[in-house]
Amino acid sequence: MDAVITIDTDSPVPPFEQVRTGLARQMADGTLPVGARLPTVRALAGELGIAVNTVARAYRELEAARLVETRGRAGTFVSAGGSRRLETARAAADRYAETAHELGLELDEALKIVRAALDRR
Repeated sequence: MDAVITIDTDSPVPPFEQVRTGLARQMADGTLPVGARLPTVRALAGELGIAVNTVARAYRELEAARLVETRGRAGTFVSAGGSRRLETARAAADRYAETAHELGLELDEALKIVRAALDRR
C-alpha cells in the first residue's frame, strides 16, 4: 500500500485520529479499495515515525466501524461492509442535497442542519 498519510505534529488532532481519518478517506475515495491489505501496524508506525500503539488504536477504531477486518496472521484488509456503509451514506447525502436544493437552502444553512442532526446522535 502506498498510503499518503502525513502526521501533523502541530495539529491538535491526536496522531491516531490523523491515521484513522487518513485511511478512512482513502477507503472512501477508492484509493484503498475493498480487499486491499493494509500495512502491518509496525510497518505503518515506522513509515509514519509514530508509536506502534498509535497505529494499533487507529486500526482498532477502523475495525469497530467495520471499515477494516483483521484476519489473524494474514493481516488487516479493507472490508466490503465499510464500502456498503459509505455507499448508503452517500446516497442519503445525495437525497439531502437534492432536498436542500429544492428548498432553496444556502450551503451554510444546509450544513448547519446536518451538523445539528449529527450532534444530536
